[in-house]
Amino acid sequence: MELAYYSDYAVRLVNTEEPARGKDSLTSVEAVRELFGAQQSAARRATDADVTRFRSVRTRLRAVFEAADSGDEQLAVDLLNSLLLEFPVSPQISGHDIRDDDGRPLWHMHLADHPSNATAGYAAIAAMGLAFHLTEYGVDRLGLCEAAPCRNAYLDTSTNRSRRYCSDRCATRANVAAYRARKRLEATRPDLPENTGLAADSAQPSSAQGERRPGLRGR
Repeated sequence: MELAYYSDYAVRLVNTEEPARGKDSLTSVEAVRELFGAQQSAARRATDADVTRFRSVRTRLRAVFEAADSGDEQLAVDLLNSLLLEFPVSPQISGHDIRDDDGRPLWHMHLADHPSNATAGYAAIAAMGLAFHLTEYGVDRLGLCEAAPCRNAYLDTSTNRSRRYCSDRCATRANVAAYRARKRLEATRPDLPENTGLAADSAQPSSAQGERRPGLRGR
């Protein structure tokens, strides 16, 4: 399992809450266990006490994304380093009994979770995965959806660092809202040409990757 995979742990946890909408799906031990995905042995360690602990870690991880999204690179790194210090990882070489064509194990780095409690194990993996993503691809690859009021976290894997939304759904919603705003402006401004470049741009469909204008992020 590649280290980059673990960064998704952070995104999954952060996105269990939508503060602007007042929604929080992390309300039970079952919800905590679902976050572990295929790691059922680790999920079984979760107890009711982990709900509160997971929420605390979630707040700190969201703060990392918020700092990165605002352009405060140093703060994002400092916040992530504090998590790494509190929740250290145990890297191990693993083969998971997977063999290549010659019968040899397919060795790779694996992050062993901590046996103390479910929160410590999950937080260690999520923080290390996010740290790997940040150092490998850059702090500007950590973002928050621009489609208000969503603000879900995402990891930008686009080739040109242009992602602005967490999903195609949010990209489409934001695009439609921009188009409608443009049409309202045209209705109140008869002198504004209907076929200006701005109107054409607003009407263009977009995807979850979106297009982030260079230099605007973080202002």
